[in-house]
Amino acid sequence: MINPAFFLAPAALLLPLAVADAPTVASGEQLAPGAAEQAPGPLGASEERALSIYQEARTPAREGQVRIEQRVVVRIAPRPQASRQDLLAQLPRGEVATRLEERKMGKCVPIQRISGVGTSNDNRLILFMSDRRIVSAKLEKACKPEDFYSGFYVERNEDGLLCVDRDQLQSRAGAKCGVDTFRQLVAVPDE
Repeated sequence: MINPAFFLAPAALLLPLAVADAPTVASGEQLAPGAAEQAPGPLGASEERALSIYQEARTPAREGQVRIEQRVVVRIAPRPQASRQDLLAQLPRGEVATRLEERKMGKCVPIQRISGVGTSNDNRLILFMSDRRIVSAKLEKACKPEDFYSGFYVERNEDGLLCVDRDQLQSRAGAKCGVDTFRQLVAVPDE
């Protein structure tokens, strides 16, 4: 003979699903006719959060305009005294060169090649370049080179050059000056 539990087991497995779908009735309330076919009761907090995340994901993203500006400021620091003397010591030694002569050069120098700066007694800054050149930068008339004893800042342009009548040097003390001319300093023997 067949055991009746064999037929009742599938119905017992489906019973929790039927109870979960049934509407809940508080004590003293009566279930309206056809309420069993209506939507289930209020959602819990976790279900509401899941539903809001789903709805947010379905809405298209709002697009806006973004403007990115970039500004690069380069700081040129003074070289230590010892390294300046080393730079002058590496000049070619034939006869002893006792003076430096200024020679014309272009209107721009590459900012990345400036490895240090020093001041002069007259209205000039001395730029020490990484390729062993020494360049004199004559400042505008109203500027004092003493303001630049601790170096200067310069805003880097797209071309990466520091040019005459275009760029402004800003000292760490706040003074702003332009460059009138660049001259290369070359050691020449005394005649």
